[in-house]
Amino acid sequence: MNPEQHLKVTASHLGRLAYLYVRQSTLRQVFENTESTKRQYGLRERAIALGWSADQVVVIDSDLGQSGADSDREGFQRLVVAVGLGEVGVVLGLEVSRLARNSSDWHRLLEICALTDTLICDEDGLYNPALFNDRLLLGLKGTMSEAELHVLRARLIGGQLAKASRGELEMRLPVGLVNDGAGHVVLDPDLQVQDAVRTFFDTFTRTGSATATVKSFREQGLLFPRRLASGAHQGEVVWGPLLHSRALRLVKNPRYTGAFVYGRTQTRRLPGGKESRRALPREAWHTVILGAHPGYISWEDYERNLAQLHENAQANGVERRKSPAREGPALLQGLVICGRCGERMTVRYYLRHGLTVPEYVCQKRSIENGESPCQRLLGADLDHAIGELLVETVTPLALEAALAVHDELRGRAEQADNLRHLQVERARYEAELAQRRFLRVDPDNRLVASSLEAEWNSKLRALNDARDECEQRREADGAVDGRHREQILSLATDFPRLWKDPAIPMRERKRMIRLLVDDVTLLRTDEIVAHVRFRGGATHTVRLALPLNAAELRKVDPAVVAEVDRLLDEHTDAETVEILNSTGWRPGVAERFSPRILYLLRRTYGLEDRFTRLRRRGLLTLAEISELLGAHPATVKAWALAGHIPSHVYNDKGQRLFERPSAMQRHCQWCGEPIPATPALRRGKKWCGQRCAQAAYHSHKRELAPSSYSGHVA
Repeated sequence: MNPEQHLKVTASHLGRLAYLYVRQSTLRQVFENTESTKRQYGLRERAIALGWSADQVVVIDSDLGQSGADSDREGFQRLVVAVGLGEVGVVLGLEVSRLARNSSDWHRLLEICALTDTLICDEDGLYNPALFNDRLLLGLKGTMSEAELHVLRARLIGGQLAKASRGELEMRLPVGLVNDGAGHVVLDPDLQVQDAVRTFFDTFTRTGSATATVKSFREQGLLFPRRLASGAHQGEVVWGPLLHSRALRLVKNPRYTGAFVYGRTQTRRLPGGKESRRALPREAWHTVILGAHPGYISWEDYERNLAQLHENAQANGVERRKSPAREGPALLQGLVICGRCGERMTVRYYLRHGLTVPEYVCQKRSIENGESPCQRLLGADLDHAIGELLVETVTPLALEAALAVHDELRGRAEQADNLRHLQVERARYEAELAQRRFLRVDPDNRLVASSLEAEWNSKLRALNDARDECEQRREADGAVDGRHREQILSLATDFPRLWKDPAIPMRERKRMIRLLVDDVTLLRTDEIVAHVRFRGGATHTVRLALPLNAAELRKVDPAVVAEVDRLLDEHTDAETVEILNSTGWRPGVAERFSPRILYLLRRTYGLEDRFTRLRRRGLLTLAEISELLGAHPATVKAWALAGHIPSHVYNDKGQRLFERPSAMQRHCQWCGEPIPATPALRRGKKWCGQRCAQAAYHSHKRELAPSSYSGHVA
């Protein structure tokens, strides 16, 4: 023991604790480099030799398995807190690198130790940070420790980059590619895995969308492989439904082209200790070696798929992107560009009379700046005009296209059937494997035998399900192929009928137009101008009249208004509606008249109703004629129903208006002379005077009792 070191240890130091800090960088070092750990624990004897008792030595080993470059080490933080509180007389570590490989942490510890008069001891000696020479030496050791870590990392990364530049760096491979054991990358020897990957890329090329590819796999009942990266079954291939996120990763992975690629992402550590990974542009990739190993698609197909994904992205920011063909009725969805501002227009749908009507809207500035939309146009007439243009353009190529479609459908069905057949073969292999395992077990070991028997039964059920589904799908595909083959060939020579065939989904019709048209620029002035730009550079301009607005669509023909005006002179609303419908008149956009439509038409065009028309002719209401005649309203209504008072129905409830009494002429029922316009008339009498009334009365009595009647007429 160096005497000078003992001189640095004072009673003040010995009155405090001795902290021994033990650390290894990784758990692998903890289990394999046990000698280093023993040496670190051996410093406990060094503290005892310096004068501390055994119970004063505190061992901190909670940071085993953590790098010295990390600042969030729980044990190191505990040590710094204890030093700052003045509880520590000496800090022991095998070497400076055990305490910290970060200059900021190391120098902060030195500052605190100098303030609290705490010593630092390593394998080489004892140091007092309060002394300049010791502090200078400790600072150099800390800098060398950090530099050592940098040199080690630089060597490792340099070797990794060198192997990557030669294409020899072993990396985790995507499903469908494996290492052959000799350092070469080859296609997965499992033919079912190969067919699944090839089917995926063929389906993506056909549908043009990752979402559509996932839907196609689900509709056909196809499974997709996945290689487990961790766990007890690491490296095994499991089968399950294709997910959208996995489909995107497959399309974006260049290893499927046979290229070796390194440096596609950049990783950086966040303040919270987490890592952030971002994708780098292709020009920033470290290594790209084309044709390094077998692949499933070409590099050109890979770039085409990425361009398709870019086009399918929704419009955002300042970029103009297409969206994939969808099921909506807007034929030009994703292809329309505003002729005023140059932004891509979006689609809105409205429900009118039970039909979905598209509308093209330029709303980029509306969303960004709160301004009104540049322009908006109804899409039904425009879609029809563009469809007619395509019919005229594509008809000569219809036969060739239809035959290609038929061949593609047949090839697609055969490919799906082959995949399902491979699934049956895999299920049969697993069932036979479970059977062999069950037959090899000792029958007396019932616990194991019952478990293996249950597994065998499960595999047999899976085999039966796979076989049944394969047969059902094969029969369905065969029926569809036989039923549609003649239909496709018959429509081949008639592209207009093919285009208008309602059995063709709207998504497929949109994909057809995208094969021919790049975009359509719309400009609305006093007419609609559509500049169609075909693939290859050819252009065509379509001009359409502006669509009628809602008011113009609902505007009624003047002849209909005149006919309604004429009928209301003699008929009620219900009678007028019945006559109009029976004679074939139509109220604008509606198919038939109704009382509600007739009411709105009268109100819109200022037509008088029947009540007003009759009042204008001088007819009286029930109250007015009752007062005029001096009779009860019920009596007047009875006279009107009996025909004694001329009246006219003016609404659908049967209510009436009555003609004035001056227009009435009644005759005496006894003498037949005209009844003058006297109060007798107003009272509704049937005789011209008192004499005729008495005569009629006695005559009536004689008829009832002729033998006992003795009255006479004066």
